[in-house]
Amino acid sequence: MTTHAAEPAPWLDSRRLPELSPRAAQRLQACLQHPDAPTLSGRSGHHLDAAALSQLQIEKQLLQYPDSQWLTSFLDHCRRQVPRYRDYPWHLGFDALPCTSRQDLSSDVAAFVPTDIDPQRLIVFETSGTTGHPLRVPSLPLVAARYHCFHERILGWHGIDLQTLPGDTGVMLVGDQQRCFTYASVLPYWDDKVLLKLNMNPADWPSAAARGRYLDRVKPLLMTGDPRSLSTLLTIEFDHQPAAILSTSMTLLDGLKARLSERFACPVINLYSMNEAGPIAACDGSGNGLRLVQSTLKVELLDRQGRAVPAGERGEITITGGFNPCMPLLRYRTGDYARLYQSPEGHQYLQQLDGRPPVRFHAAGRWLNNVDITHLMQPFELAQYQLHQLADGNLVLRLQGSTDEQALRRAIAGTFGQDCGLSIEPFPLGIDKLIQYTSDYPGAHEG
Repeated sequence: MTTHAAEPAPWLDSRRLPELSPRAAQRLQACLQHPDAPTLSGRSGHHLDAAALSQLQIEKQLLQYPDSQWLTSFLDHCRRQVPRYRDYPWHLGFDALPCTSRQDLSSDVAAFVPTDIDPQRLIVFETSGTTGHPLRVPSLPLVAARYHCFHERILGWHGIDLQTLPGDTGVMLVGDQQRCFTYASVLPYWDDKVLLKLNMNPADWPSAAARGRYLDRVKPLLMTGDPRSLSTLLTIEFDHQPAAILSTSMTLLDGLKARLSERFACPVINLYSMNEAGPIAACDGSGNGLRLVQSTLKVELLDRQGRAVPAGERGEITITGGFNPCMPLLRYRTGDYARLYQSPEGHQYLQQLDGRPPVRFHAAGRWLNNVDITHLMQPFELAQYQLHQLADGNLVLRLQGSTDEQALRRAIAGTFGQDCGLSIEPFPLGIDKLIQYTSDYPGAHEG
């Protein structure tokens, strides 16, 4: 009789999960083989060897004690090693250097990869964004692991020490989409805890009720997702309460934040992040806005002509530095707008962060900016919305999530006037991201 060796279990992938410990393998198996487990669409892993894990520990220390000369070193590296930046007018000083945008990255991202990066080490992922410029992001395994360092820092502002929390599942990335890349991995830099990226769409699960049973089984310590996905958790019956929830990608309205906080009895933290630069700023509980997270990230606020706005005014968030050495950003215009505030303690905050791109609305004979509209919408428990003003001044509001529609109509009429027509529609099926504020009204993109 011929015998054959058993096929290795798919979670024992030594290329994606090098040096997988028996404990980590057991935890992965428990998550993947649970009867209520969802169907996963992909496979992924940390790709980190022992040397990379040692480097990560060094970087965690540098977060606490940053190099004050980092910007000088960063600019010198850009000048010498990045093809896109070599012909810049460096002799004119930093403020004279050209700005870049997502469109620049999308059209020729290879020109932004430093020549001293080993191409054999690169990993590449795709992101669609909301600006119409799909982007292939070159990266390294260590870059993804750096998210954990920043999450540790952010949660530390709220009195939570991630490293001391017991449990087998560290992070659950929550999605709610028609189609979603989902996978299970482990975090060797966090006590071999499991990382899960899951889609809450019932189509991915044995049954709709299986979602709640599975969440109560795996008990993720940290749950993160956009407001639309997080709002789905409110519709699922389960008892588990995470240590914290991080809301990303879209504006988190106060009404939804309050519901999440009440349901899960944990901090619900608004995080401003992007694939190009990683975590940029997050709520620290002070009420000052979103505090800058990365010590090696310079933030400027510029007007449409690329000039610095006066202190205290809103401008386009423009960043230099970042956590990804494969795509060093130099005066990168994000398309997002805010004002910059420095606290008496010396911390910098983004305030009135809203809108992509900026647009103003004509309301009862006056102009309102996006921030005014966001304040108007704050009391309502909406996961996601889009407001469009037609050329004749009437409004189309697309909603994701249930709310008191009559109260919402009264609030909008009180701001825009009783004569302003309002059409309320459901958020389009199959579309996960839309630009939040748009307008065809004459003059909406001026001022």
